[in-house]
Amino acid sequence: MYYIKKTFEISASHRLTLSYESKCEQLHGHNWIITIHCKARELNADGMVVDFTHLKQQIANKLDHCNLNDVLPFNPTAENIARWICDQIPTAYRVDVVESLDNQASYERD
Repeated sequence: MYYIKKTFEISASHRLTLSYESKCEQLHGHNWIITIHCKARELNADGMVVDFTHLKQQIANKLDHCNLNDVLPFNPTAENIARWICDQIPTAYRVDVVESLDNQASYERD
């Protein structure tokens, strides 16, 4: 099995819809750190699991410098974002999303 991971940063805003009162219901932004973990039994024709640049482009082109509420069809919590990113990339098995040093979420496919 081959394993790779790609880490990159995006800047994006969001506001959360919550069942309780929170300052996070107000529009605010983060410099998100995203790490995508991928694996494959066989390498592609180029000798890669997936091109690192393509991983970043596929996600950053959709999310960087955006209001996540405008581009994602769900409540953009770090947990939901991690799962959405994992679902976008067939070779991904885990995604880590860091919205701040103290707040991190991961999603791992079974």
